[in-house]
Amino acid sequence: MWRSGARKARWCIPAAPATGTFAAPAIIRLDCASDLDQEVFGPILHVVRYKAGGLPRLMAEINATGYGLTMGLHSRIDDTAKLVRELSHAGNLYINCNMIGAVVCVQPFGGHGLSGTGPIAGGPNYLKRFATEHVISINTAAAGGNASLLTMEE
Repeated sequence: MWRSGARKARWCIPAAPATGTFAAPAIIRLDCASDLDQEVFGPILHVVRYKAGGLPRLMAEINATGYGLTMGLHSRIDDTAKLVRELSHAGNLYINCNMIGAVVCVQPFGGHGLSGTGPIAGGPNYLKRFATEHVISINTAAAGGNASLLTMEE
């Protein structure tokens, strides 16, 4: 069933199972990519139609959202794949393959901009992305304190 929503979006939402915690898959048609004003997760496919020469404008619209976790492209046209590679700001770009379920330490899942963490999930730099190093040094002598007290042995 197709329903109209805010910003002229239209979506098809089948019923989810009655028991358990599930989100039913949905296909959402947008008039333009900028109609999507937040990052959305779930079994959702957003579809934006564009004219043949409008791909650079569409890519600029997508990049302007600030989000860039994953982008998928299915095309048999090599020039289209090359153009999307050059213009995409997504942290992960999957061309003509499954774009979900990245294998830890094998496939990247880092994201870009407001999405993701940057480095490959589970890779050698992954944990560092979640840590923030802070160093505070205080010169107690400069503040009028007795620095010799700090070096006294018991």
